[in-house]
Amino acid sequence: MSYKIAIDGPAGAGKSTVAKIISKELGYVYIDTGAMYRAFGLFLVNNNIDVNNEEEISKVVDKVNISIKFVQNEQHIYLNGEDVTDMIRTPIISEAASSCSVHACVRTKLVSMQQELARSTSVVMDGRDIGSVVLPDANLKIFLTASVEVRAKRRIKDYEEKGIKKNLDEVMKEIEERDYRDTHRDNSPLTQVKDAILIDSSNMNIDEVVDKIISLADGGSSR
Repeated sequence: MSYKIAIDGPAGAGKSTVAKIISKELGYVYIDTGAMYRAFGLFLVNNNIDVNNEEEISKVVDKVNISIKFVQNEQHIYLNGEDVTDMIRTPIISEAASSCSVHACVRTKLVSMQQELARSTSVVMDGRDIGSVVLPDANLKIFLTASVEVRAKRRIKDYEEKGIKKNLDEVMKEIEERDYRDTHRDNSPLTQVKDAILIDSSNMNIDEVVDKIISLADGGSSR
């Protein structure tokens, strides 16, 4: 039987990093749902489609094909057959993903794809509505968070590794705005479901978070 781990939480909480490590430790497939929304956002930006115009987006939603492939044990995201793994990790595409993800037509398409990926294999999936919408039957649900300042500092470090310069106040404002959009959208808002276990990583390192989640998964006989 497959085992499903859902990790939800706000931007910059470390969901993707933690999920990748856990998937390797347990031998599960890692599905980065955020990357799928980024790929959709990239499609809109590249085609000059207003990310806030749901009517226009609904006209092209069927033209978007997003797939995940593993190359040398690393997840790569393909948009209509093109590897866009590196293209989607910019502030502009991040904002586009956040904006277009509020639309029902976008979420319906991508949620269906995500559920199909998790149907036949054990997965670790992270996002904002995994435990509530995508995998409501997940064996283990985690809500991973951290303070805005801690998340902003982590995001700055990520930007610096890509050669992008941002100051702390600017990134904190971006995260606060992203949190507001994610928690107040009409379609699948970010929320901690009742059966999710809260982990605040503000004062934890990655290894501590990973160990905590794996211990919880082991308790549910995930191996």
